[in-house]
Amino acid sequence: MGHAEEISFELEKRFLETGSPRNLTFTWGSSQSDYKTRIGCNRFAYEGLVKRIIAGHIGMQYDLSRMAMENKFEAYNIPQGVLMHLIRAKGGKKPCVITSVGLGTFADPRETGGKLNDLTVQQGPDMISLIEIDGQEYLMYKTFPIDVAIIRGTTADLRGNLTMEKEGIICECYPMAAAARASGGIVIAQVERVVKEGTLHPQMVRVPGILVDYVVQCSDPFTFHRQSYTNYYDPSLSGELKIPLAAIPPMPLDERKIIARRASFALKRDAVVNLGVGIPSQVGSVSAEEGLSEHMTLTVEPGPVGGVPCSGLEFGCAYNPEALIEHSFQFDMYDGGGLDIAVLGLAEADQEGNVNVSKFGTRIYGAGGFINIAQNTRTVVFVGTLTAGGLEVAIKDGKLNIVNEGKHKKFLPKVGHKTFSGDQARKSEQKVLYVTERAVFELRRDGLTLIEVAPGIDMETQVMDQMDFRPLIAEDLKEMDKRIFQPDPMGIFDEVLSKS
Repeated sequence: MGHAEEISFELEKRFLETGSPRNLTFTWGSSQSDYKTRIGCNRFAYEGLVKRIIAGHIGMQYDLSRMAMENKFEAYNIPQGVLMHLIRAKGGKKPCVITSVGLGTFADPRETGGKLNDLTVQQGPDMISLIEIDGQEYLMYKTFPIDVAIIRGTTADLRGNLTMEKEGIICECYPMAAAARASGGIVIAQVERVVKEGTLHPQMVRVPGILVDYVVQCSDPFTFHRQSYTNYYDPSLSGELKIPLAAIPPMPLDERKIIARRASFALKRDAVVNLGVGIPSQVGSVSAEEGLSEHMTLTVEPGPVGGVPCSGLEFGCAYNPEALIEHSFQFDMYDGGGLDIAVLGLAEADQEGNVNVSKFGTRIYGAGGFINIAQNTRTVVFVGTLTAGGLEVAIKDGKLNIVNEGKHKKFLPKVGHKTFSGDQARKSEQKVLYVTERAVFELRRDGLTLIEVAPGIDMETQVMDQMDFRPLIAEDLKEMDKRIFQPDPMGIFDEVLSKS
């Protein structure tokens, strides 16, 4: 969402035709592509075009991720919320952002300082420093200049004022424009339509014309100005209208729904919740199916507050949002402890409770908002299958059967990239759960502890043998709730809402 696709298309075209511009540094907060094709920021995946990337997440730009692994350019991963605050800080000519976000993770200079490949380690400048204030450790992230800000709105008037009435998220357009102005740079805005000056309501203007240098009216909105890569325009995502939640189709009863259902037991009345991408976002579908959505506030890091978060390529938006706020403001709330519960993905976990979602095997994904959210939320639920690569399950008579075991173990002695620090979580006394389709673990003082096993699962052969370390086992080991494995809704409405 929010990507100025036609400007990216023309930039790619110009580079292929003329060989310029060259050696650019690109920066963005969240991924802007579709995992497989050369759209969005993946249009920049050419040697010579890119010198450096400073991003919150690059996993959906498959070609750029591959090039980063091959050391074709310098690559930095800054926690998404920190990157939003860096851009905002640059708009005020501030030299840095000081925060505890990233301590104990790969962003910590005692780990890799956010550097993603060998080229960056060898020659890339340091962007993150460890400092101490009043005896407390913090990370200092340096701001950097923005020479060109490419932003997007729905409508521009002839004075360059921008509104975003059809956008699914507000993004960080104002901070980007302010950062470019403070850096002596320029701002290019892509819009769907242009209107006469004085016709836009001032409360609708998200970026004032005084910060905009050029306006590009999109030549083909259906191709180059879609609300998302799967949808030209859904008015329920931008707040024009609200749809019945019954219109959101229920998920099939598979391993993903089992996991989302178990994670839903952590919800409670009036909670403020963040749902991550992938399986976490499907907790929103389960909450709608169970009638819980209206009794808590679900949020997504790009800015939607309330409603039901979308999944797939529309992740970042929400059906029926109550508010759409700016990206950096959402992270202010997250960093300030405004979340009660977060449900986040799990690609690797280890015996210390560390989690990796940012870099493994031959792929670089980046942390996105994961570090900000996981570090600053009271209760964190990590969700993912126990194994990966060909896992196939079946549910019969309320029991889980492993039809085909995954080829790759995800619970390892040590994660390959530390996106979440179990040690930091213990110090801050967070409640941390790790939910899979067949077992549930909890981070306790002594380490990762098995607390639940699914009905139909043998603990030794189908849990322990599928991990590369042996977790602690709770004295009161329980069976996962049988309702999770039934085809009908679980009926947990009263149970969840009775929790304070």
